[in-house]
Amino acid sequence: MARKQSSDTAINTQRRKLLKFAGASAAVGGLGLSAGLARASEALSGSAPGEVLDIAIIGAGLSGLTSARDLQRAGCESFVVLEARDRVGGRTLNYDVGHGEVSDVGGQWIGPGQTAVADLARELEVDTFPSYYEGKTVMLGGDGQLAIDLEGTFGTDHALGEQLSELSRDVPSGAPWTSPRAEELDKLSVGDWLAKQDIKPEDKPGWDGSIALTGGALPAKMGLLHFLSMINSANSDYFKLDAIKDSAQGTRFVGGAQLLSIKMAEELGDKLRLSCPVRKISNWDSDVVTLHTDQGTIRTRQVIMALSPPLCQQIDFSPALPANRAALQRAWPAHSPARKTAMVYSRPFWREKGLNGHIFQVNGPIIWAYDNSPVNGEVGVINAFVSNANLPSDHNQAKRALAEIYAQAWGDAALRPVAYHDQDWGKVDPWTITCISAIPPGFWTTHGEALNPPSGNLIWSGTETADIWAGYMDGAVRSGHQSALEALNALRLRSRS
Repeated sequence: MARKQSSDTAINTQRRKLLKFAGASAAVGGLGLSAGLARASEALSGSAPGEVLDIAIIGAGLSGLTSARDLQRAGCESFVVLEARDRVGGRTLNYDVGHGEVSDVGGQWIGPGQTAVADLARELEVDTFPSYYEGKTVMLGGDGQLAIDLEGTFGTDHALGEQLSELSRDVPSGAPWTSPRAEELDKLSVGDWLAKQDIKPEDKPGWDGSIALTGGALPAKMGLLHFLSMINSANSDYFKLDAIKDSAQGTRFVGGAQLLSIKMAEELGDKLRLSCPVRKISNWDSDVVTLHTDQGTIRTRQVIMALSPPLCQQIDFSPALPANRAALQRAWPAHSPARKTAMVYSRPFWREKGLNGHIFQVNGPIIWAYDNSPVNGEVGVINAFVSNANLPSDHNQAKRALAEIYAQAWGDAALRPVAYHDQDWGKVDPWTITCISAIPPGFWTTHGEALNPPSGNLIWSGTETADIWAGYMDGAVRSGHQSALEALNALRLRSRS
């Protein structure tokens, strides 16, 4: 199942559209992480009487906070960031595993070509380190197991990967519906395409796991046009998308991915309002937009909607949104909230056995388990994407079931974890109704043109709107840069009229 990856590391990606604004970033001197978030949560009630802000940002994930940071760097101080959760970071989240270390239980990886998020990390002085994949991966099926060296890949067929790479060249990542073959390709699922390729039965689990991890759905439910647009983001190189070594899963953040958002939030002070969901948006088609929140009303000239399309369904718009935009939000798939677990051990003992901590399981609860230990390896952490249908919802039962599976793969030492965390995003966070957008066949040719155009003074943002790496952290950062630029330009044009 192992294959050789392409040796060509030249990535021809679209560079950032937003030039760096003059001036330094605003900073709050001497403010620690916990103190910064505590201060940020002390929100005032609504806007001052008669006050009209220039810009309101809805969402304090990577996209919204990047927009806020750019506004400050541009000298704009008349803005606010509204976040429904009691924390920042959106779909990134750190879990404290002890000993001063964390494990990501949300989005966590970056890779080649993801220059926007890499630049942001350097500016915020957040270090990175390579994902661990040295050694053999364990394949489990029933009572049987096989340890195999996949050489940093997920074990999918190289020749088919090359075919997908070639197909993706004609599918623009930011606008797949504009492909000259859009109508043809959008009629098919990835499963339909694979069914014509005579895949060997032993290779099917690898493809099922790979597509589910990358796109949030099994091949039968993943639109081929959408999947090709994802590959297009990776310089039309399937192996830059679907692997660990030199790929989109190749690099992690020291201190966890949520640290990026935490550091950006420190700079905002009382411009950030936590636990402040927006319930209604009035007069979005007028000069002044009114936001109705749990902390009062806010009046603003521009609104950056830095949240996923299906989450917009929880907001009442008056007047109603344009029909095509409303239809896109209703149809957007929101069935991939993901469940991610973290099993903590006193040390990464599997490495001593020549194993990399990775597991693929056929017909079991584990989609993919992997070594998610901190950079120093002093604590061992195994994270896993798991299937709700095959794993008990009870915390202790799930912990015991996973520990037994790990013991099957690595021995009885796996039965003695020191901590366990179970992050079922569909249950614990009502503001993250889907982690990955599992776009089905037919979606983009029906709704794609409504994705990006503003609705009145509403600027649609978030990772789903990015020109490249949509759905990834890098796409979130890119969309944040672009949205800040659009909002500032709209204010500039208004001032001239």
